[in-house]
Amino acid sequence: MNVHLSLATILLMTASAQAQDKYRVYFGTYTGKESKGIYQCELNLKDGSLSAATLAGETSSPSFLAFHPNQRFLYAVNESDAAVSAFAIDGKTGNLTFLNSQPSQGGAPCHLVVDPTGKNVLAANYSGGSCICIPIEADGKLGKASSFQQHVGPRKNGHSIHVDKADKFALCCDLGLDKVIIYAFDPVKGTLTPHGAFDTPKGAGPRHFAWHPDGKSAYINGETDLTVIACDYDADKGVLTQKQVLSTLPKDVTRNGGSTAETVVHPSGKFVYVSNRDPYNSIAIFSIDSKSRELTVVGHQGMGVKTPRNFAIEPTGQYMLVANQSGGNVILFRINQSTGELTPTESSVQVASPVCVRFMEMK
Repeated sequence: MNVHLSLATILLMTASAQAQDKYRVYFGTYTGKESKGIYQCELNLKDGSLSAATLAGETSSPSFLAFHPNQRFLYAVNESDAAVSAFAIDGKTGNLTFLNSQPSQGGAPCHLVVDPTGKNVLAANYSGGSCICIPIEADGKLGKASSFQQHVGPRKNGHSIHVDKADKFALCCDLGLDKVIIYAFDPVKGTLTPHGAFDTPKGAGPRHFAWHPDGKSAYINGETDLTVIACDYDADKGVLTQKQVLSTLPKDVTRNGGSTAETVVHPSGKFVYVSNRDPYNSIAIFSIDSKSRELTVVGHQGMGVKTPRNFAIEPTGQYMLVANQSGGNVILFRINQSTGELTPTESSVQVASPVCVRFMEMK
């Protein structure tokens, strides 16, 4: 019996390893004449090749995507329709079936997450500055909003929302207010309750936010002043403390316009990356000190980069995919595991107006 169990275990491990040779990649886009919604392709980890992109599901301007923890459902903001949509994922083909949608109760929803319990979708509304919590029903559909929070101030632009590791607090970056607004979050009730705020430097324009794997550090990109802000996070109190601010541009560059878009921490927790959009068109690379969590500039990679609205690193940490919004494609870089540096490859996939990249395991 032991022999049979061992053989079964080996076969299971082999199948699992083979499954991880490839990842399905979903692309959110701005729709129009060329793009019709959410696209998908396959990334082969063995050689870094990408298959041609195909339409996974038709929907209006799905500019940001998030998976349910069970990987059976995908959720998207519909930026131009002020809505959040739910889709069922076909495990074999990756194609999406529309389930339903709910109003975002604010203009231009531009970012969303599913909380770790899989019970709620949280989204940030850019126009007017607000955030919302929408419950997820057993069949993956979205229920009616369970909580809505309107930001207060002369200029309000909710740009992203993030739940901490303990599922206890939700943090919403407001670009217009130069604040990260912190809410106590109850995943069972689906409620957001004002808890506090973190003031970023004046004029920073906080856009996106990335957790370190330890859950005790976070990194925020200033869209307006092209910076990355390193913070300590007290998970018990739900408090961010600024410890460092660095430019995302090379030292010898005199800034003339431009903006940042995305912040991503490498799965190893050793590196942080920030995308610089026009006219700088590059990915800024920083190393993270293993003890202090402070950043040191490593360099910049701009080969083939054109308006990098969003980018993502696949779970094994070998490759980065960069969505070139104005370039009409998504390009692949190989990541140096020791230095964090990015090496261009010949792999790319054509996608019209790509603005979000998300990876899913293939079973």
